[in-house]
Amino acid sequence: MGLEEIKSLIALVGREPFQEFEFEAGDMRFRIRKDGPAPIIQASAPAPIVMAAPAPVHHVPAVPAPLAPAAPAAPADEPGIHYVTSPIVGTFYRASNPTATPFTSPGDFVKPGQTLCIIEAMKLMNEIESDVAGEIVKVLVENGTPVEYGERLFAVRIG
Repeated sequence: MGLEEIKSLIALVGREPFQEFEFEAGDMRFRIRKDGPAPIIQASAPAPIVMAAPAPVHHVPAVPAPLAPAAPAAPADEPGIHYVTSPIVGTFYRASNPTATPFTSPGDFVKPGQTLCIIEAMKLMNEIESDVAGEIVKVLVENGTPVEYGERLFAVRIG
C-alpha cells in the first residue's frame, strides 16, 4: 500500500461517521482514530430508581436571551473549485525553507502529484501534493500557522 492510498484512506475515514478504523493487509496494520466527542454508550444494567420529594415550584418570568451574532457559516463550495485539505495536524509552510520561493502561488497551474506545501508534524516534514490538475485560485492558510486535519489549504480551479 502506497502513501497516496494511505492518504486516500485517511481522507475517507475523516468523512465517515465512525470514530475509529482499523486496517490490516499482509504484514501492514494500522488504526485511525478521530479526535472529538466519544460516542455515547448505553449501560446494559438498568439504573436504580430513586424517589425524592418534589421540589418546590417557583414561577420566574421568561426573559428572552440576548441575541448573539451567528457564527459565520463555512464558505459555500463554488462550482469548478476543488479544495486541497490537510491530511494531518501540523504547521503549514509554503516553501522548503524561509528564504526559498513558495512551491505554488495564486495563478500557478498545478498537476496531480505536484508539491503544494509542507506540513511539519512531530519534526517530520510532509510534502502535500495536489490531487487534481488546475489553477491555484487562493492559498487559504498563512505561512507558519498551525492547521488541523481536514482544514482547507488551497482552492484550485479544476481544468
